[in-house]
Amino acid sequence: MMMWWHGLSMVGSLAVTAPIGVAIAIWLVAGRSWHLTAAWCALFGAGMALVVATKVAFMGWGMGVKAVEFAGFSGHAMRAAAVFPVAFFLLVRNRTLPWRVAATVAGVALAVLIAISRVYVEAHSVSEAVTGCILGLLVAASFIWYASVQQHMVMSRWLLLMCLPIVLIAPRVEPVPAEQWIAQLAMHLSGRDQTYTRAIWRKPKTLQHSSSGGFSL
Repeated sequence: MMMWWHGLSMVGSLAVTAPIGVAIAIWLVAGRSWHLTAAWCALFGAGMALVVATKVAFMGWGMGVKAVEFAGFSGHAMRAAAVFPVAFFLLVRNRTLPWRVAATVAGVALAVLIAISRVYVEAHSVSEAVTGCILGLLVAASFIWYASVQQHMVMSRWLLLMCLPIVLIAPRVEPVPAEQWIAQLAMHLSGRDQTYTRAIWRKPKTLQHSSSGGFSL
């Protein structure tokens, strides 16, 4: 069972979801859907930026919510919730409404399972997985709503051909050290030589104030 959760977690990794996000943008550009391309890049980019910002805030300055163990949005959950509903929706964009709804729901279900997997593999707390998933779903919902009122060329088969190799090959590729990059950015911006970790929340209050200097809500 744990292998199942690890496998799902890998599907939400940067090595899988980022290329799919890029494939969606390429597909939209190929269809000359300039407004949709701009909307997708802006929405997905904003979601990614919020993930990085919350993680940098915690790693660099210890800013988080101790009561629910929130140290930043889950990137896996956010990206999965953003890309899979959108990719599935675009694959059946030229079909009837029931097809579009079913495909979108399937993408949402996959994203929710990936968010749950992040808790099971102990990579994130429940609050981080849930909020990351919600953030990604907001990105997907905003784009799908906008795409529903826009006209664009139908190239669903090409999108499938671009995404399928990514899903099959990427899990076998060496993981992208995104967390390390964020940690280095946090240390550079904060001037610290070490990042904050959840361990500051397990220390007695007197030690937290004297040794960490971080902020928690």
